[in-house]
Amino acid sequence: MSDIRHSLIRRDALSAAKEVLYHLDIYFSSQLQNAPLPIVDKGPIELLEEFIFQVPKERNSQPKRLNSLQELQLLEIMCNYFQEQAKDSVRQIIFSSLFSPQGNKADDNRMVLLGKLVSMAVAVCRIPVLECAASWLQRTPAGYCVRLAKALVDDYCSLVPGSIQTLKQIFSASPRFCCQFITAVTALYDLSSDDLIPPLDLLEVIVNWIFEDPRLILITFLNTPIAANLPIGFLELTPLTGLIRWCVKAPLAYKRKKKTTLPNGHMNNKIAKESVAGIDRDFHLLYSKLHLSVLQVLMMLQVHLTEKNLYGRLGLVLFDHMVPLVEEINRLSDELNPLNASKEIELSLDRLAQALQVAMASGALLCTRDDLRTLCSRLPHNNLLQLVISGPVQQSTHTALPPGFYPHIHTPPLGYPAHAAHPAIPAHPAHPALPAHPVQTFIPGMTFPYRPIR
Repeated sequence: MSDIRHSLIRRDALSAAKEVLYHLDIYFSSQLQNAPLPIVDKGPIELLEEFIFQVPKERNSQPKRLNSLQELQLLEIMCNYFQEQAKDSVRQIIFSSLFSPQGNKADDNRMVLLGKLVSMAVAVCRIPVLECAASWLQRTPAGYCVRLAKALVDDYCSLVPGSIQTLKQIFSASPRFCCQFITAVTALYDLSSDDLIPPLDLLEVIVNWIFEDPRLILITFLNTPIAANLPIGFLELTPLTGLIRWCVKAPLAYKRKKKTTLPNGHMNNKIAKESVAGIDRDFHLLYSKLHLSVLQVLMMLQVHLTEKNLYGRLGLVLFDHMVPLVEEINRLSDELNPLNASKEIELSLDRLAQALQVAMASGALLCTRDDLRTLCSRLPHNNLLQLVISGPVQQSTHTALPPGFYPHIHTPPLGYPAHAAHPAIPAHPAHPALPAHPVQTFIPGMTFPYRPIR
């Protein structure tokens, strides 16, 4: 590597960057012939940091800075390299060597350049770069993934008006990247404050992606070898937990935002009132559609978990992540005052009850009914939630579930009609859907009785 470095020092920045990619391509191609997962040693990383990220090797040296045109040319060189390299294994290891955090001073430059590279790949639809970015999001600590998601959201939701349509179109180009991007975005926007509510344009894109094919959010799970114990500190296998958080917290979070933005909680201007009402309807419908899709995906999971021999062993919706969600709902309910937000609290708790019921029934959420009762004991009263946590229930016949875990078959309590144990299932034949009500029929032969709480 020292010989390569000496030859690169004599070149200008762009020529050196192109040359280092060429040399490392040859190096890793050779390594991959001898081992399927070669170890990336310190030498290649140092070359990349010096000649791609412009971080000098000598401590006292001044860092080089590319001007805007040179940076754009560098991004084009990198995009073209990944597009032209035919072997996915070589692309992946080069991308990993470039952008895996090293815990040093080059990481800031690394993340800035990664954000710009992926943003360019979205703009010009460079699928190999998007696929590499999807793998990077899967194996990189969540904090860095959130930074990448924030950079993309800034570019496509804030920087250039109307550019969200470009982001929307990558759904068909790289569904795997879309799945990982959604997971990162739900980690970024947790609705804990007004600033962390997803922008309307971004929400609309994500809801449309998922509503068009809810199986999108299972792509990583279905195509990844999985152990029962998942690593801590990384993005989850699916965005399910984050999407449940969005659907459940949204009514309360938007009520809080409206309360803080209106003087004395009132609005006098008629036009402003109509505008806010229209935006509220848009948000309401989008979250209603999203809630429907999430419930539908949860219903699919029992089959997939069983196929992977993970039923009863792997919870894709972690109970530990439900605890802070319930605490936040309780806090928001107290903050908003039930007298002023009774409808929003009821809607939030109804959605929570539906999500818990279907997640437990499908084996996505592993917990006992006692755990659930304890968890929800401090929440405001809600009839649907009480039915979910109270039972009684018939013990599951699925051998993977130990005694005491919530089964997938519900038996109605005495004195209740047969549909009471499944409050989301209508007691009578369903009426035709209202015009504004989202309906999906894209999965042949699969009926879906759940409807989003309106």
